[in-house]
Amino acid sequence: MTGGAETGRRPTLEQVAALAGVGRGTASRVINGSPSVAPQTRDAVMKAVAELGYVPNQAARSLVTRRTGAIALVISEPEERLFSEPFFAGVVRGISQVMDERDRQLVLVLVHGAEQRRDEPAAYLSPQHVDGALLLSQHEGDDLPQQLRERGLVLVHGGRPPGVENASYVDVDNVGGARAALHHLLERGSRTVATIAGPPDMQAGRDRLQGYREALAAAGVAYDPSLVEEGDFTEPGGWQAMRRLLARRPDVDAVFAASDPMALGALRALRESGCAVPSDVAVVGFDDSPMAAMSDPPLTTINQPADRLGREMAEMLLAALAEPEGEETRSVVLPTSLVVRGTT
Repeated sequence: MTGGAETGRRPTLEQVAALAGVGRGTASRVINGSPSVAPQTRDAVMKAVAELGYVPNQAARSLVTRRTGAIALVISEPEERLFSEPFFAGVVRGISQVMDERDRQLVLVLVHGAEQRRDEPAAYLSPQHVDGALLLSQHEGDDLPQQLRERGLVLVHGGRPPGVENASYVDVDNVGGARAALHHLLERGSRTVATIAGPPDMQAGRDRLQGYREALAAAGVAYDPSLVEEGDFTEPGGWQAMRRLLARRPDVDAVFAASDPMALGALRALRESGCAVPSDVAVVGFDDSPMAAMSDPPLTTINQPADRLGREMAEMLLAALAEPEGEETRSVVLPTSLVVRGTT
């Protein structure tokens, strides 16, 4: 053993760097998770860390770096949605895995309603409490991201933020996923295809409606506004939207719902109206949540990798924090895929 193990003193970063054969700054970048280090250098530093039993002193590191070691996950939705929809659980799981690996603390902050955004949750989000923030489920017109940027926080959005320029984000291919859903329905012979769209103040809602329209145009099917009903991504919202569609267009033979919860609500409304799925009306959702495989019949849906979305968000934020001089924004768009089950 070397250094601290021999003397009984706590190993230092300088000893780690010396044993690894690198400079102190390089060793610090590796330990702080910077991506701009060669793999062989990273391996040498981590081997030295293990051999010496080096443990970063978070309190001392905070004094030097002016960092807290905490990251905020800000979700702009009420608690009912957070704890009832598996999409959020998947994203949080992916983020938590990265934070555990990097020895960071994750702080969950829920903000919803104009007044609450100005109160305690928003006030907590400052460099004195957190190093950066991950923003999920943003709605257009929300001024919270701008407030946080003005406070000097590094931000990464989950989903392309509506109405915000020059933002770093991780998104899924919402347009392509919706196109795949419509292509599948049209290929099976459906011709009167409705959609339960997501909220128009959220980019995912807009993008999935755009994919619906693009697929219709590509197939030579005219867009009919009477086949479009707005939902709110929740199961009750999907149920209500499907009832309105059936009342207005009883000839509908397929529906693409922009989320699995809305698709499940649509299934309930169809069942109550006496429509058989899929022989009378086919249904496709969007999420591929665990509830999709358990529905009756099992739901055909678009898979979006929620866990990976969370991981990519966390990795992007930590990379930005490790390279504070970098001002450029970053974006990643993850692929989606069709999962065919019993509703089509």
